[in-house]
Amino acid sequence: MNYKRILIAVDDSSYSMKAARVGFEMARKLNAEVGILYAVNKMQEQANPDLGTTERQQHSLLLAEAEHAINQYIDLYDGIDKVYRFTPEGLPEEEIINLSKEWEADMIVMGTHGRSGLNRILTGSIAEYVIKHAEIPVLVTTPRMK
Repeated sequence: MNYKRILIAVDDSSYSMKAARVGFEMARKLNAEVGILYAVNKMQEQANPDLGTTERQQHSLLLAEAEHAINQYIDLYDGIDKVYRFTPEGLPEEEIINLSKEWEADMIVMGTHGRSGLNRILTGSIAEYVIKHAEIPVLVTTPRMK
């Protein structure tokens, strides 16, 4: 397969840092375009009366966090001719699948927290969902990867 578009799914975790590094290195070696996706999770947009924030303010904060994270990844991994930025809003696992199709990505690169047991059952696994539903190869970096 010819990889010309690599979609890197990130958040603000150290696990995403590994995924970004691997994705950018692959793109550089393959002369591929990079898309960085940070999904703004709509489930986190609830008003917080304790902090005095409304849903609209929470949405703005989440969007700013996504943009800031994307900027950091791009700054760290300079050297790619074209980097596309995506901040879709919704459930991250669904947005990764949807965007991979819309942008016509050839591969998805993402990190995993490496949760197991009860913790994974309670929180779910975005990586597992993407692996099961993607129509293209998915490279998942783990906490144990160097």
